[in-house]
Amino acid sequence: MRSEEAATTDSLRVQHDLRLHTATGTLAGTLTAPTGEVEHVALVLAGSGPTDRDGNSVALPGRNDCLRLLATGLTDAGVATLRVDKRGVGESVATPERDLRLETFVDDAVAWLDHLKGEFGFRRFTIVGHSEGSLIGMLVADHFPARAFISLEGAGRTAQDTLLRQLSHQLTEPLLAEVETIIARLAAGETVETLPDRIADVPALAEMFRPDVQPYLMSWFAYDPADLLARLDIPILIVQGTTDLQVEIADAQRLVAANHLAEMAEIEGMNHVLKTAPPDPEENLATYGNSDLPLAPPLIPTIMRFLAGTMTWPN
Repeated sequence: MRSEEAATTDSLRVQHDLRLHTATGTLAGTLTAPTGEVEHVALVLAGSGPTDRDGNSVALPGRNDCLRLLATGLTDAGVATLRVDKRGVGESVATPERDLRLETFVDDAVAWLDHLKGEFGFRRFTIVGHSEGSLIGMLVADHFPARAFISLEGAGRTAQDTLLRQLSHQLTEPLLAEVETIIARLAAGETVETLPDRIADVPALAEMFRPDVQPYLMSWFAYDPADLLARLDIPILIVQGTTDLQVEIADAQRLVAANHLAEMAEIEGMNHVLKTAPPDPEENLATYGNSDLPLAPPLIPTIMRFLAGTMTWPN
């Protein structure tokens, strides 16, 4: 495994565009670090679907740049950050969709951390997972000696429970019943090669449950985030905004209850893309495509206060 990099520098920070060459293709990421010697780096893991290292998705109009803003904010506060494109997203190599598993992203993240340790000499590592990246980050923290773990708007229930909760507000009862049947079969390890006509006729559902993505869904459904979090023996911060339309305060509370080392930070008025937003769905969703909006002001100070408290933990 080897890497390539191109660096740019200004008076406050240096940015490295990295390429990590693995046996199954090249991955891309951006390392942003304060100028001078820094030992602490945070690996930032993006959420579900085609979400890139900056927090933007081709499935949504516009850019919100939430993870780029997060990386810049943490770097300006003294912590280096690496944010990465998942396989098949941005500049990272695509893996045949039917071969993709949640564990694929875990293995890639561990490879990035090994690279940061071996090539850049970092000695303190924090894993930051946003949305689905929270679940991936829990698995990464179980395989790599991180100093701390931070969940940003991460689900506290299984993926199938979360999907059903979200879809229950959007689908008719007959259609929801069809979805429940498909999810139950996938959770039991059974693929559904031919989707029911009622599902196939709804483009969004046909895309969500198409046969090529079902192996990934099955790997995702296998994990309960509360069970994973309970295994970690490091400081844990669970950050949850009060106007998140996708993940609820109850999710964060379930995660905090799973591990006595976890603390919760509830940020008033912060939504799923880490911006200040009203609870009205239409106005809230408008922030998903507005990169001019800053992060919710309390977010970076909240994270930095938590990280300062981890300094007393052993390396």
